[in-house]
Amino acid sequence: MVVNNTQSVADRYREFSEQQARAVSPVYAELTARISKDPDFCALVAALPPGNKQQPNLLLAAVRYLGGPYERWAPFRDWTLTHWDAVRAVMLARFTQTNEPARCATLLPLLAALPQPLALIEVGASAGLCLHPDRYAYRYDDGPVLGDAPVTFDCRTEGHAPLPSALPDIAWRAGIDLNPLDPTDADDVRWLQSLIWPGRTERPRQQLAAIEAVRTAPRPRIVRGDLVDELPALAAEAPGDATLVVFHTAVLTYLPLARREEFAALVRELAGHWISNEHHTVLPWLDAPAPDDEHLLTLALDERAVAFTAPHGQSLHWFAPPAAPAA
Repeated sequence: MVVNNTQSVADRYREFSEQQARAVSPVYAELTARISKDPDFCALVAALPPGNKQQPNLLLAAVRYLGGPYERWAPFRDWTLTHWDAVRAVMLARFTQTNEPARCATLLPLLAALPQPLALIEVGASAGLCLHPDRYAYRYDDGPVLGDAPVTFDCRTEGHAPLPSALPDIAWRAGIDLNPLDPTDADDVRWLQSLIWPGRTERPRQQLAAIEAVRTAPRPRIVRGDLVDELPALAAEAPGDATLVVFHTAVLTYLPLARREEFAALVRELAGHWISNEHHTVLPWLDAPAPDDEHLLTLALDERAVAFTAPHGQSLHWFAPPAAPAA
């Protein structure tokens, strides 16, 4: 069994290197490829609880969070094995809850088109940065900047995307997360920064600017717990005179299919709208084409797929037909 677990870890890290990191972060691609060929390293990872606690990006973030070297294999290996107890403790305590506020650029066309004002619930909210789409600025293609904020998110578009002319009016916002983070807490911010892969030079700066943009705003309530268990009671708190919107980006992939189906059945019963932004394999019942690029997410409103989006909000590929003109 130990041999099988070690081999499973080796396969997982090799696949991560080849399929996820290679085109995005050469540093992480090299490290995870090396780990996959290192039986001693794989055995340590295999001793962790199976599933999410063995994730490559969780391990790499833990090393960076603790100040370990990560740019070259030999120093990384030596440091990590020497400090394994500390690395293991961080991996057991933390989660891969990357909070990418730039994804708001791809959500905004849907949010702005719904009846205003909105009551937002984000499942998998992390530090709640995506609950503030009205506090950032945006620029689509070479158009004018929408909004006035310390950070501007640029987004390339294709197709007939209904680009917003105004920011949404948000009357109420809340979230759910297994381990909510506090954007005003220096330790939590350090963890968020550690989750950003090397090679993404603008993302750390943008994330800090987004944190600055929301630092003085009233903090949304983020409930600690499971998204299925906590959603009904939280949705019941939303004001009745606002349009309820339940949304998530790259979150349901961490749930087994049966739990995703349970979540979908629950959201369908709510009096509001559902915006999902997930890999196309996560909600297999959606009637949507598969993207040419496996890294893209599928954006859907009430289970109607409308666009492909880049994982960090940098592009929006709208494939739904343009909306009919108002009568």
